[in-house]
Amino acid sequence: MFDIVISNGKIIDGSGRLPYRGSIGIKGDMILKIEATASLSGKRIIDAEGMVVSPGFVDIHGHSDYFLLVNPQAESKVRQGVTTEIGGNCGYSAAPIFGEEAEERKVEYGKQFSLDLNWYTIQEYSELLKKIGISINFAVLLGHNTIRASVMGKENRNPGKKELEDMCIAVEKGMNEGAFGLSTGLIYSPACFSEIAEMVALNNVVKRHKGVFTTHMRSEDDLVLEAIEEVIEIARQTHVPLQISHLKTSRERNWNKLDRMFQVIERAIDEGLDITCDRYPYIASNTGLQAILPDWAYEGDKETRINRLRDETVREKIKNEIVKKHPESDYWKTIVISTVASEKNRGYEGMNIAEAADMAGKAPFDFAMDVLIEEEMNVSANYFTMSEENLAKIYRKPYTMIGSDSACRADYGPLAEGKPHPRAFGTFPRVLGIYAREKGIMTLPTAVKKMTSDPCRKLGIQKRGELREGFYADLVIFNPDTIMDKATFSEPIQYPEGIDYVIVNGNITVEKGEHTGCRSGRVLRKT
Repeated sequence: MFDIVISNGKIIDGSGRLPYRGSIGIKGDMILKIEATASLSGKRIIDAEGMVVSPGFVDIHGHSDYFLLVNPQAESKVRQGVTTEIGGNCGYSAAPIFGEEAEERKVEYGKQFSLDLNWYTIQEYSELLKKIGISINFAVLLGHNTIRASVMGKENRNPGKKELEDMCIAVEKGMNEGAFGLSTGLIYSPACFSEIAEMVALNNVVKRHKGVFTTHMRSEDDLVLEAIEEVIEIARQTHVPLQISHLKTSRERNWNKLDRMFQVIERAIDEGLDITCDRYPYIASNTGLQAILPDWAYEGDKETRINRLRDETVREKIKNEIVKKHPESDYWKTIVISTVASEKNRGYEGMNIAEAADMAGKAPFDFAMDVLIEEEMNVSANYFTMSEENLAKIYRKPYTMIGSDSACRADYGPLAEGKPHPRAFGTFPRVLGIYAREKGIMTLPTAVKKMTSDPCRKLGIQKRGELREGFYADLVIFNPDTIMDKATFSEPIQYPEGIDYVIVNGNITVEKGEHTGCRSGRVLRKT
Protein backbone atom coordinates (compact mmCIF):
# COMPACT_ATOMS: atom_id res chain seq x y z
CA MET A 1 0.00 0.00 0.00
CA PHE A 2 1.60 3.26 -1.21
CA ASP A 3 0.79 6.70 0.18
CA ILE A 4 0.20 8.08 -3.32
CA VAL A 5 -0.25 6.24 -6.61
CA ILE A 6 -0.18 8.14 -9.90
CA SER A 7 -1.75 5.91 -12.53
CA ASN A 8 -2.33 5.96 -16.30
CA GLY A 9 0.00 8.88 -16.95
CA LYS A 10 2.41 9.47 -19.80
CA ILE A 11 5.74 9.39 -17.99
CA ILE A 12 8.49 11.72 -19.19
CA ASP A 13 11.18 10.70 -16.77
CA GLY A 14 13.68 13.57 -17.20
CA SER A 15 16.37 11.50 -18.90
CA GLY A 16 15.44 12.65 -22.42
CA ARG A 17 14.06 9.23 -23.33
CA LEU A 18 10.74 8.81 -25.12
CA PRO A 19 7.57 8.93 -22.99
CA TYR A 20 5.92 5.72 -21.79
CA ARG A 21 2.68 4.90 -20.00
CA GLY A 22 2.96 3.78 -16.43
CA SER A 23 2.06 4.10 -12.79
CA ILE A 24 4.17 5.49 -9.96
CA GLY A 25 4.00 4.42 -6.32
CA ILE A 26 5.14 6.91 -3.66
CA LYS A 27 5.82 6.01 -0.04
CA GLY A 28 6.86 8.77 2.32
CA ASP A 29 9.21 11.07 0.40
CA MET A 30 10.43 8.46 -2.11
CA ILE A 31 9.40 6.92 -5.42
CA LEU A 32 9.38 3.21 -4.62
CA LYS A 33 7.77 1.73 -7.73
CA ILE A 34 7.35 2.55 -11.40
CA GLU A 35 5.61 -0.03 -13.57
CA ALA A 36 3.67 -0.27 -16.81
CA THR A 37 0.46 -1.64 -15.24
CA ALA A 38 -2.15 0.20 -13.20
CA SER A 39 -2.25 -2.42 -10.45
CA LEU A 40 -0.60 -0.42 -7.65
CA SER A 41 -2.66 0.21 -4.52
CA GLY A 42 -2.49 3.46 -2.61
CA LYS A 43 -4.17 5.54 0.07
CA ARG A 44 -4.49 8.27 -2.52
CA ILE A 45 -4.93 7.50 -6.23
CA ILE A 46 -4.35 10.24 -8.81
CA ASP A 47 -5.63 9.29 -12.25
CA ALA A 48 -3.28 10.99 -14.73
CA GLU A 49 -5.05 9.82 -17.88
CA GLY A 50 -4.19 12.23 -20.72
CA MET A 51 -1.58 13.96 -18.57
CA VAL A 52 2.22 14.01 -18.49
CA VAL A 53 3.97 12.99 -15.29
CA SER A 54 7.48 14.45 -15.05
CA PRO A 55 10.07 15.21 -12.40
CA GLY A 56 9.59 18.47 -10.57
CA PHE A 57 11.24 21.33 -12.42
CA VAL A 58 14.60 22.57 -11.15
CA ASP A 59 15.12 26.32 -11.53
CA ILE A 60 18.89 26.49 -11.92
CA HIS A 61 18.87 30.27 -11.81
CA GLY A 62 16.66 31.76 -9.11
CA HIS A 63 16.73 34.75 -6.77
CA SER A 64 14.31 33.81 -3.97
CA ASP A 65 16.93 34.09 -1.19
CA TYR A 66 15.09 36.87 0.67
CA PHE A 67 11.63 36.48 -0.88
CA LEU A 68 11.26 32.99 0.62
CA LEU A 69 11.32 34.69 4.01
CA VAL A 70 8.48 36.98 2.91
CA ASN A 71 6.38 34.19 1.37
CA PRO A 72 7.66 30.70 2.23
CA GLN A 73 4.98 29.12 0.03
CA ALA A 74 6.91 30.28 -3.03
CA GLU A 75 3.61 30.60 -4.88
CA SER A 76 4.80 31.63 -8.34
CA LYS A 77 7.53 28.99 -8.39
CA VAL A 78 5.65 25.92 -7.23
CA ARG A 79 2.53 26.75 -9.26
CA GLN A 80 4.61 26.58 -12.43
CA GLY A 81 5.99 23.21 -11.42
CA VAL A 82 9.24 24.23 -9.74
CA THR A 83 10.08 21.89 -6.87
CA THR A 84 13.74 22.94 -6.48
CA GLU A 85 15.38 26.33 -6.88
CA ILE A 86 19.06 27.25 -6.92
CA GLY A 87 19.46 30.61 -5.20
CA GLY A 88 22.36 32.97 -4.62
CA ASN A 89 22.85 33.70 -8.31
CA CYS A 90 24.52 36.68 -10.01
CA GLY A 91 26.84 37.07 -7.04
CA TYR A 92 24.01 38.14 -4.73
CA SER A 93 23.38 35.68 -1.90
CA ALA A 94 21.77 35.95 1.50
CA ALA A 95 24.86 34.42 3.11
CA PRO A 96 27.65 34.41 4.04
CA ILE A 97 27.41 38.08 4.87
CA PHE A 98 29.01 40.31 7.51
CA GLY A 99 30.40 43.78 8.09
CA GLU A 100 28.90 46.90 6.55
CA GLU A 101 27.22 44.90 3.80
CA ALA A 102 25.18 42.99 6.37
CA GLU A 103 24.17 46.23 8.11
CA GLU A 104 23.17 47.85 4.81
CA ARG A 105 20.93 44.94 3.87
CA LYS A 106 19.37 44.83 7.33
CA VAL A 107 18.22 48.40 6.79
CA GLU A 108 17.11 47.78 3.19
CA TYR A 109 15.05 44.63 3.77
CA GLY A 110 13.82 45.80 7.14
CA LYS A 111 12.42 48.91 5.50
CA GLN A 112 10.98 47.12 2.45
CA PHE A 113 9.62 43.91 3.98
CA SER A 114 10.01 44.28 7.79
CA LEU A 115 12.48 41.38 7.72
CA ASP A 116 14.85 40.76 10.61
CA LEU A 117 18.12 39.72 8.99
CA ASN A 118 19.55 37.92 11.99
CA TRP A 119 22.00 35.51 10.34
CA TYR A 120 25.52 35.70 8.94
CA THR A 121 26.48 32.19 7.81
CA ILE A 122 25.05 29.67 5.36
CA GLN A 123 24.32 27.38 8.31
CA GLU A 124 22.35 30.06 10.17
CA TYR A 125 20.43 31.04 7.04
CA SER A 126 19.61 27.39 6.26
CA GLU A 127 18.38 26.80 9.80
CA LEU A 128 16.04 29.79 9.50
CA LEU A 129 14.52 28.41 6.28
CA LYS A 130 14.04 25.03 7.96
CA LYS A 131 12.41 26.69 10.96
CA ILE A 132 9.82 28.65 8.97
CA GLY A 133 9.17 25.82 6.48
CA ILE A 134 9.27 26.34 2.71
CA SER A 135 7.23 24.85 -0.11
CA ILE A 136 10.14 24.12 -2.46
CA ASN A 137 13.58 22.62 -2.10
CA PHE A 138 16.23 25.32 -1.97
CA ALA A 139 19.92 25.02 -2.76
CA VAL A 140 22.33 27.92 -2.35
CA LEU A 141 25.33 29.34 -4.13
CA LEU A 142 27.82 31.64 -2.44
CA GLY A 143 27.62 35.16 -3.81
CA HIS A 144 31.00 36.57 -4.85
CA ASN A 145 29.63 40.12 -4.78
CA THR A 146 28.20 39.61 -1.29
CA ILE A 147 31.44 38.13 0.07
CA ARG A 148 33.63 40.81 -1.53
CA ALA A 149 31.41 43.60 -0.19
CA SER A 150 31.46 42.00 3.27
CA VAL A 151 35.27 41.85 3.30
CA MET A 152 36.27 45.10 1.59
CA GLY A 153 33.16 47.11 0.86
CA LYS A 154 32.36 48.38 -2.61
CA GLU A 155 35.84 49.68 -3.32
CA ASN A 156 37.23 49.92 -6.85
CA ARG A 157 40.52 48.10 -6.34
CA ASN A 158 42.08 44.67 -6.09
CA PRO A 159 41.96 42.98 -2.69
CA GLY A 160 45.01 42.95 -0.50
CA LYS A 161 46.56 39.63 0.49
CA LYS A 162 44.67 39.47 3.79
CA GLU A 163 41.39 40.48 2.13
CA LEU A 164 41.73 37.75 -0.51
CA GLU A 165 42.54 35.25 2.23
CA ASP A 166 39.40 36.35 4.12
CA MET A 167 37.29 35.87 0.98
CA CYS A 168 38.75 32.40 0.46
CA ILE A 169 38.03 31.54 4.09
CA ALA A 170 34.38 32.66 3.63
CA VAL A 171 34.09 30.46 0.53
CA GLU A 172 35.68 27.51 2.33
CA LYS A 173 33.29 27.85 5.27
CA GLY A 174 30.27 28.28 3.00
CA MET A 175 31.14 25.20 0.97
CA ASN A 176 31.63 23.20 4.17
CA GLU A 177 28.15 24.32 5.25
CA GLY A 178 26.52 22.88 2.13
CA ALA A 179 26.71 25.49 -0.66
CA PHE A 180 26.82 24.10 -4.19
CA GLY A 181 29.32 26.57 -5.58
CA LEU A 182 30.14 30.22 -6.17
CA SER A 183 28.26 32.73 -8.28
CA THR A 184 29.41 36.11 -9.49
CA GLY A 185 27.76 39.09 -11.11
CA LEU A 186 30.57 40.80 -12.97
CA ILE A 187 28.27 43.51 -14.27
CA TYR A 188 27.37 44.51 -10.70
CA SER A 189 29.24 46.16 -7.84
CA PRO A 190 31.63 45.23 -6.37
CA ALA A 191 32.49 42.21 -8.58
CA CYS A 192 32.77 44.59 -11.54
CA PHE A 193 35.99 45.82 -9.88
CA SER A 194 37.51 42.32 -9.67
CA GLU A 195 40.02 40.68 -12.00
CA ILE A 196 40.61 37.11 -13.12
CA ALA A 197 43.25 36.36 -10.45
CA GLU A 198 40.74 37.03 -7.67
CA MET A 199 38.10 34.75 -9.18
CA VAL A 200 40.67 32.03 -9.87
CA ALA A 201 41.70 32.07 -6.21
CA LEU A 202 38.10 31.74 -5.01
CA ASN A 203 37.25 29.05 -7.53
CA ASN A 204 40.25 26.98 -6.57
CA VAL A 205 38.52 26.64 -3.19
CA VAL A 206 35.24 25.76 -4.90
CA LYS A 207 36.96 23.12 -7.03
CA ARG A 208 38.32 21.32 -3.95
CA HIS A 209 34.71 20.88 -2.83
CA LYS A 210 33.53 19.75 -6.29
CA GLY A 211 31.33 22.83 -6.59
CA VAL A 212 30.37 24.90 -9.65
CA PHE A 213 31.02 28.45 -10.80
CA THR A 214 28.05 30.38 -12.18
CA THR A 215 28.43 33.79 -13.74
CA HIS A 216 26.49 36.77 -14.90
CA MET A 217 29.23 37.88 -17.26
CA ARG A 218 30.89 41.28 -17.35
CA SER A 219 29.09 42.15 -20.58
CA GLU A 220 26.15 40.75 -22.48
CA ASP A 221 26.21 43.35 -25.23
CA ASP A 222 29.14 45.11 -26.94
CA LEU A 223 31.88 43.15 -25.16
CA VAL A 224 30.04 39.82 -24.88
CA LEU A 225 32.72 37.84 -26.75
CA GLU A 226 35.45 39.19 -24.51
CA ALA A 227 33.27 38.43 -21.48
CA ILE A 228 32.83 34.80 -22.52
CA GLU A 229 36.56 34.43 -23.05
CA GLU A 230 37.16 35.82 -19.55
CA VAL A 231 34.93 33.35 -17.70
CA ILE A 232 36.15 30.43 -19.80
CA GLU A 233 39.71 31.37 -18.87
CA ILE A 234 38.72 31.13 -15.20
CA ALA A 235 37.31 27.66 -15.87
CA ARG A 236 40.44 26.72 -17.80
CA GLN A 237 42.76 27.74 -14.97
CA THR A 238 40.72 26.09 -12.22
CA HIS A 239 38.91 23.25 -14.04
CA VAL A 240 35.78 24.22 -12.13
CA PRO A 241 32.48 23.43 -13.94
CA LEU A 242 31.18 26.68 -15.46
CA GLN A 243 27.54 27.73 -15.76
CA ILE A 244 27.01 30.84 -17.90
CA SER A 245 23.92 32.56 -16.58
CA HIS A 246 21.11 33.70 -18.88
CA LEU A 247 23.12 33.54 -22.12
CA LYS A 248 22.10 36.40 -24.38
CA THR A 249 23.10 38.96 -26.98
CA SER A 250 21.77 42.32 -25.90
CA ARG A 251 21.10 45.20 -28.33
CA GLU A 252 20.46 44.63 -32.03
CA ARG A 253 23.99 45.59 -33.05
CA ASN A 254 25.21 42.50 -31.15
CA TRP A 255 22.67 39.92 -32.31
CA ASN A 256 25.01 38.70 -35.06
CA LYS A 257 27.64 37.69 -32.48
CA LEU A 258 25.71 34.64 -31.29
CA ASP A 259 27.28 32.11 -33.65
CA ARG A 260 30.75 33.28 -32.63
CA MET A 261 29.72 32.92 -28.99
CA PHE A 262 28.71 29.34 -29.67
CA GLN A 263 32.06 28.69 -31.33
CA VAL A 264 33.96 29.99 -28.30
CA ILE A 265 31.89 27.88 -25.91
CA GLU A 266 32.07 24.73 -28.02
CA ARG A 267 35.83 25.02 -28.54
CA ALA A 268 36.21 25.06 -24.77
CA ILE A 269 33.89 22.08 -24.39
CA ASP A 270 35.99 20.22 -26.95
CA GLU A 271 39.03 21.00 -24.76
CA GLY A 272 37.33 19.02 -22.02
CA LEU A 273 35.91 21.87 -19.96
CA ASP A 274 32.48 21.41 -18.37
CA ILE A 275 30.57 24.43 -19.71
CA THR A 276 26.80 24.85 -19.79
CA CYS A 277 24.40 27.79 -19.71
CA ASP A 278 20.83 28.71 -18.93
CA ARG A 279 18.24 31.06 -20.37
CA TYR A 280 14.71 32.29 -19.66
CA PRO A 281 12.14 32.26 -22.51
CA TYR A 282 11.71 36.01 -23.00
CA ILE A 283 13.48 38.67 -25.05
CA ALA A 284 13.47 41.27 -22.28
CA SER A 285 15.79 41.09 -19.30
CA ASN A 286 15.20 42.49 -15.82
CA THR A 287 17.59 44.04 -13.36
CA GLY A 288 18.02 47.21 -11.34
CA LEU A 289 17.70 50.53 -13.15
CA GLN A 290 21.12 51.42 -11.75
CA ALA A 291 22.58 48.95 -14.28
CA ILE A 292 22.56 51.84 -16.77
CA LEU A 293 25.34 53.52 -14.75
CA PRO A 294 29.05 53.11 -15.58
CA ASP A 295 31.04 50.83 -13.28
CA TRP A 296 32.86 53.63 -11.47
CA ALA A 297 29.53 55.04 -10.28
CA TYR A 298 28.93 51.91 -8.18
CA GLU A 299 31.84 52.50 -5.83
CA GLY A 300 31.11 53.15 -2.17
CA ASP A 301 28.15 52.59 0.15
CA LYS A 302 24.59 53.41 -0.81
CA GLU A 303 24.66 56.97 0.55
CA THR A 304 27.86 57.70 -1.38
CA ARG A 305 26.35 56.34 -4.59
CA ILE A 306 23.16 58.34 -4.19
CA ASN A 307 25.03 61.56 -3.42
CA ARG A 308 27.13 60.98 -6.54
CA LEU A 309 23.93 61.13 -8.62
CA ARG A 310 23.04 64.47 -7.01
CA ASP A 311 26.30 66.08 -8.14
CA GLU A 312 25.64 67.96 -11.39
CA THR A 313 29.22 67.56 -12.63
CA VAL A 314 29.15 63.81 -12.03
CA ARG A 315 25.70 63.53 -13.61
CA GLU A 316 26.97 65.20 -16.75
CA LYS A 317 29.86 62.73 -16.89
CA ILE A 318 27.45 59.80 -16.48
CA LYS A 319 25.17 61.22 -19.15
CA ASN A 320 28.02 61.55 -21.64
CA GLU A 321 29.08 57.95 -21.04
CA ILE A 322 25.55 56.62 -21.49
CA VAL A 323 25.06 58.59 -24.71
CA LYS A 324 28.39 57.34 -26.04
CA LYS A 325 27.51 53.73 -25.29
CA HIS A 326 23.88 54.01 -26.40
CA PRO A 327 23.57 56.51 -29.24
CA GLU A 328 20.38 54.84 -30.51
CA SER A 329 17.43 57.24 -30.50
CA ASP A 330 15.01 54.79 -28.87
CA TYR A 331 17.30 53.82 -25.99
CA TRP A 332 15.07 55.16 -23.21
CA LYS A 333 12.02 53.53 -24.79
CA THR A 334 13.57 50.06 -24.37
CA ILE A 335 13.77 50.42 -20.56
CA VAL A 336 10.48 49.86 -18.74
CA ILE A 337 10.12 50.53 -15.02
CA SER A 338 9.08 47.31 -13.32
CA THR A 339 8.92 48.02 -9.59
CA VAL A 340 9.68 50.89 -7.25
CA ALA A 341 9.83 50.97 -3.47
CA SER A 342 7.67 54.02 -2.68
CA GLU A 343 4.10 55.05 -3.38
CA LYS A 344 5.31 58.36 -4.78
CA ASN A 345 6.57 56.79 -8.01
CA ARG A 346 4.17 53.82 -8.18
CA GLY A 347 2.35 55.36 -11.14
CA TYR A 348 5.43 54.97 -13.33
CA GLU A 349 5.45 51.16 -13.05
CA GLY A 350 4.85 49.64 -16.46
CA MET A 351 5.97 52.78 -18.32
CA ASN A 352 9.17 53.13 -20.28
CA ILE A 353 11.62 55.81 -19.21
CA ALA A 354 10.74 58.09 -22.13
CA GLU A 355 7.01 57.95 -21.26
CA ALA A 356 7.59 58.41 -17.54
CA ALA A 357 9.94 61.32 -18.13
CA ASP A 358 7.40 63.00 -20.38
CA MET A 359 4.75 62.62 -17.68
CA ALA A 360 7.14 64.09 -15.11
CA GLY A 361 8.12 66.95 -17.42
CA LYS A 362 11.79 65.96 -17.43
CA ALA A 363 14.40 64.79 -19.89
CA PRO A 364 14.71 60.95 -19.81
CA PHE A 365 18.22 60.96 -18.32
CA ASP A 366 17.30 63.40 -15.56
CA PHE A 367 14.17 61.43 -14.75
CA ALA A 368 16.18 58.20 -14.47
CA MET A 369 18.71 59.78 -12.13
CA ASP A 370 16.03 61.45 -10.03
CA VAL A 371 13.96 58.29 -9.59
CA LEU A 372 17.10 56.37 -8.55
CA ILE A 373 17.77 59.03 -5.92
CA GLU A 374 14.16 59.16 -4.69
CA GLU A 375 13.91 55.36 -4.48
CA GLU A 376 17.35 54.99 -2.90
CA MET A 377 18.43 52.86 -5.87
CA ASN A 378 15.57 50.37 -5.34
CA VAL A 379 14.14 50.48 -8.87
CA SER A 380 13.95 47.45 -11.15
CA ALA A 381 13.39 47.63 -14.88
CA ASN A 382 12.73 45.43 -17.90
CA TYR A 383 15.14 45.90 -20.80
CA PHE A 384 13.73 45.01 -24.23
CA THR A 385 16.93 44.34 -26.13
CA MET A 386 17.01 40.75 -27.39
CA SER A 387 16.15 38.66 -30.43
CA GLU A 388 13.51 35.92 -30.63
CA GLU A 389 15.50 34.17 -33.37
CA ASN A 390 18.58 34.07 -31.15
CA LEU A 391 16.55 32.73 -28.24
CA ALA A 392 15.45 29.79 -30.39
CA LYS A 393 19.07 29.12 -31.40
CA ILE A 394 20.15 29.15 -27.76
CA TYR A 395 17.46 26.66 -26.78
CA ARG A 396 18.49 24.26 -29.54
CA LYS A 397 21.92 23.81 -27.96
CA PRO A 398 22.25 20.65 -25.83
CA TYR A 399 24.21 22.53 -23.16
CA THR A 400 21.42 25.04 -22.49
CA MET A 401 19.10 24.66 -19.50
CA ILE A 402 16.05 26.59 -18.32
CA GLY A 403 16.34 29.18 -15.57
CA SER A 404 13.82 31.86 -14.58
CA ASP A 405 16.29 34.46 -13.27
CA SER A 406 13.52 35.46 -10.87
CA ALA A 407 12.51 35.40 -7.24
CA CYS A 408 9.29 33.80 -6.07
CA ARG A 409 6.25 36.04 -6.21
CA ALA A 410 2.57 35.81 -5.30
CA ASP A 411 -0.77 37.36 -6.24
CA TYR A 412 -1.26 38.67 -2.70
CA GLY A 413 0.79 40.45 -0.05
CA PRO A 414 3.98 42.45 -0.54
CA LEU A 415 5.25 40.14 -3.32
CA ALA A 416 2.29 41.15 -5.49
CA GLU A 417 3.44 44.76 -5.76
CA GLY A 418 4.72 46.33 -8.96
CA LYS A 419 4.90 44.83 -12.42
CA PRO A 420 7.60 42.16 -12.14
CA HIS A 421 9.03 40.39 -15.17
CA PRO A 422 6.52 37.71 -16.25
CA ARG A 423 9.24 35.07 -16.00
CA ALA A 424 8.49 34.97 -12.26
CA PHE A 425 5.15 33.32 -13.04
CA GLY A 426 5.55 31.79 -16.49
CA THR A 427 9.05 30.53 -17.34
CA PHE A 428 8.60 26.77 -17.29
CA PRO A 429 5.04 26.53 -18.71
CA ARG A 430 6.11 28.97 -21.44
CA VAL A 431 8.99 26.73 -22.50
CA LEU A 432 6.73 23.68 -22.61
CA GLY A 433 3.76 25.42 -24.23
CA ILE A 434 5.45 27.67 -26.78
CA TYR A 435 8.99 26.47 -27.47
CA ALA A 436 8.26 22.74 -27.28
CA ARG A 437 4.60 22.32 -28.28
CA GLU A 438 3.89 25.27 -30.58
CA LYS A 439 7.25 26.13 -32.14
CA GLY A 440 8.87 22.70 -31.98
CA ILE A 441 12.24 24.18 -31.04
CA MET A 442 12.75 21.06 -28.92
CA THR A 443 10.81 17.91 -28.13
CA LEU A 444 8.86 17.65 -24.89
CA PRO A 445 11.29 15.07 -23.41
CA THR A 446 14.22 17.34 -24.30
CA ALA A 447 12.52 20.37 -22.72
CA VAL A 448 11.80 18.40 -19.55
CA LYS A 449 15.40 17.16 -19.43
CA LYS A 450 16.69 20.74 -19.66
CA MET A 451 14.64 21.67 -16.59
CA THR A 452 15.15 18.54 -14.49
CA SER A 453 18.08 16.11 -14.82
CA ASP A 454 20.44 18.54 -16.57
CA PRO A 455 20.59 21.03 -13.68
CA CYS A 456 20.79 18.22 -11.12
CA ARG A 457 23.76 16.69 -12.94
CA LYS A 458 25.45 20.07 -13.18
CA LEU A 459 25.03 20.88 -9.51
CA GLY A 460 25.55 17.37 -8.20
CA ILE A 461 22.07 17.21 -6.66
CA GLN A 462 21.52 13.57 -5.75
CA LYS A 463 18.34 11.50 -6.31
CA ARG A 464 16.35 14.32 -7.91
CA GLY A 465 15.69 15.40 -11.48
CA GLU A 466 14.49 12.03 -12.78
CA LEU A 467 11.57 9.70 -12.15
CA ARG A 468 13.38 6.61 -10.91
CA GLU A 469 12.79 4.12 -8.16
CA GLY A 470 14.71 5.23 -5.09
CA PHE A 471 14.60 8.92 -6.05
CA TYR A 472 12.83 11.62 -4.05
CA ALA A 473 9.20 12.13 -4.96
CA ASP A 474 9.31 15.55 -6.64
CA LEU A 475 6.79 15.40 -9.49
CA VAL A 476 4.65 17.56 -11.76
CA ILE A 477 1.45 16.39 -13.47
CA PHE A 478 0.51 18.64 -16.39
CA ASN A 479 -1.64 18.65 -19.51
CA PRO A 480 0.71 18.73 -22.51
CA ASP A 481 -2.03 20.17 -24.72
CA THR A 482 -2.98 23.12 -22.52
CA ILE A 483 0.05 23.99 -20.39
CA MET A 484 0.79 27.67 -20.99
CA ASP A 485 1.96 30.79 -19.25
CA LYS A 486 -0.56 33.58 -18.77
CA ALA A 487 1.73 36.26 -17.35
CA THR A 488 2.46 39.22 -19.62
CA PHE A 489 4.60 42.31 -19.23
CA SER A 490 1.50 44.47 -18.76
CA GLU A 491 -0.27 41.95 -16.48
CA PRO A 492 2.51 39.79 -15.05
CA ILE A 493 0.90 38.53 -11.86
CA GLN A 494 -0.96 35.56 -13.32
CA TYR A 495 -0.42 31.88 -12.61
CA PRO A 496 -0.11 29.48 -15.56
CA GLU A 497 -2.64 27.00 -16.88
CA GLY A 498 -2.40 23.26 -17.38
CA ILE A 499 -0.56 22.20 -14.20
CA ASP A 500 -2.84 20.03 -12.06
CA TYR A 501 -0.53 18.64 -9.39
CA VAL A 502 2.87 19.39 -7.92
CA ILE A 503 4.33 16.98 -5.38
CA VAL A 504 7.33 17.98 -3.25
CA ASN A 505 9.11 15.28 -1.24
CA GLY A 506 6.03 13.06 -1.46
CA ASN A 507 3.55 15.75 -0.38
CA ILE A 508 0.88 17.25 -2.61
CA THR A 509 1.70 20.96 -2.71
CA VAL A 510 -0.44 21.98 -5.70
CA GLU A 511 -3.77 20.22 -6.27
CA LYS A 512 -6.00 21.04 -9.22
CA GLY A 513 -3.90 24.13 -9.80
CA GLU A 514 -4.24 25.51 -6.27
CA HIS A 515 -1.58 25.69 -3.55
CA THR A 516 -2.48 23.40 -0.64
CA GLY A 517 -0.39 25.33 1.87
CA CYS A 518 2.01 22.42 2.24
CA ARG A 519 5.59 23.35 3.15
CA SER A 520 7.50 20.12 2.62
CA GLY A 521 10.48 21.66 0.84
CA ARG A 522 13.99 21.16 2.13
CA VAL A 523 17.24 23.07 2.22
CA LEU A 524 19.56 20.97 0.09
CA ARG A 525 23.21 20.52 0.96
CA LYS A 526 26.12 19.71 -1.33
CA THR A 527 27.34 16.21 -0.50
